[in-house]
Amino acid sequence: PVAADIPDLHAVEVNFDGITYAKGASVLKQLVAYVGLEHFLAGLRDYFRAHAFNNATFDDLLGALEKASGRDLSDWGRQWLKTTGLNTLRADFDVDDAGRFTRFAVTQGGAAPGAGETRVHRLAVGVYDDDPMTGKLVRVHREELDVSGSVTDVPALQGVSRGKLILVNDDDLTYCSLRLDDDSLRTALRRIADIAEPLPRTLVWSAAWEMTRDAELKARDFVALVMSGVQAETEVGVAQRLLLQAQTALNSYAEPGWARSNGWPAFADRLLDLARESAPGSDHQLAFVNALCTSVLSRNHVAVLATLLDNEPAAVNLPGLVIDADLRWRIVTALAASGDIDADGPPTPFIDAEAQRDPTAAGKRHAAAAAAARPQAGVKEQAWEQVIEDDTLANITTRSIVGGFVQPGQREVLAPFTARYFAAIPGVWERRSSEVAQTVVIGLYPSWDISEDALRAADRFLGGQLPPALRRLVVEGRAGVERSLKARAFDAG
Repeated sequence: PVAADIPDLHAVEVNFDGITYAKGASVLKQLVAYVGLEHFLAGLRDYFRAHAFNNATFDDLLGALEKASGRDLSDWGRQWLKTTGLNTLRADFDVDDAGRFTRFAVTQGGAAPGAGETRVHRLAVGVYDDDPMTGKLVRVHREELDVSGSVTDVPALQGVSRGKLILVNDDDLTYCSLRLDDDSLRTALRRIADIAEPLPRTLVWSAAWEMTRDAELKARDFVALVMSGVQAETEVGVAQRLLLQAQTALNSYAEPGWARSNGWPAFADRLLDLARESAPGSDHQLAFVNALCTSVLSRNHVAVLATLLDNEPAAVNLPGLVIDADLRWRIVTALAASGDIDADGPPTPFIDAEAQRDPTAAGKRHAAAAAAARPQAGVKEQAWEQVIEDDTLANITTRSIVGGFVQPGQREVLAPFTARYFAAIPGVWERRSSEVAQTVVIGLYPSWDISEDALRAADRFLGGQLPPALRRLVVEGRAGVERSLKARAFDAG
């Protein structure tokens, strides 16, 4: 929930996370949609006038908004601030032979994870179809309404053409998990780059990702979607997020044999193609190369990165790429993770030489991460002992080593650390500062071990007496492994 009990500092740092900020912002947007923008602004003006130079409560704010809008907000705060989880919203409809809706409803699943409550949502349903002038997918109909309970009929859509794509949360007015109907999903998989406007395109990306995470869309299909559609995203931040999601799908949600033999090689090849097709020196070119550095690499990709390390981007058809210190370290870490530098470790002569080129605090951090990324058992043992046993290790160094320790494609060498994790983290939580303890507990959670045995190990650990904040972090880690198990089974089916 956005509102939470905060008994101590650990609770502050654990609870003020992406839930607070992302969900909080989305809930505020939903409140504006629910009362209307003009009423919201009028209510705020009254609220600030009434409580100028005084203290106020959240109920005071809701009271001002109620007065301005005429909306009953008596239960709004409980629904949105004191419950957990996302409601899943779907379109449920029938069409006639002409493709027009004869019935349309929005279905709402109970909030998950949580107690399964439904909420009142103010949202818009958008229908998208081909623009005959441009061939792009554009919105041709929009219907705004309140959704409550498990099923809400939308009679206003009867007789409207179903188009090619239906978005239940068009304009992103509410906080929910969106699902696409079968025909809309097929359109998205083939034509996501044809969606003209960036916001509905982002909503489709989000829906596809949530469906992948919840084992409703195969991970390999999501990866293919990213490979075919990411070039349409002009905002580099959006492209970076999509590439990271595709990597997560390959590493955690795809059937491992397919990911190793087909998924990773095709993805890395596509990244290299996209980088070569991008404008020389552009942010997108750099984003694609950065993503290549954090992928599982073939010998061809290793050769490309080694050439870049020699500062010869034009030799591998990447003219204009600037090899600055940050990119050099990404390349060094990638080559370390693939076993191509300092493979006889623990000594690190190559990485040490790079650190001498970059004698900064950042250089030291990057060197620590690169050293920990190597796929040798002795290397992992040394990194583990540093993080778990050395209580004098600086916070920033701990974070760097943890960041390098877990790499895609290294499941076998990391396997022995699953049991050791659960044995070690109570001591780390007790001895180290809150920030460092969270870094270790989250960063070293055995996400590499996606198995029923790993779930049982977590369950045994959670059966004991634990600080609430530590328990929450382990529960979240366990949920991630359980999600991955289901997604892998679906991808393999």
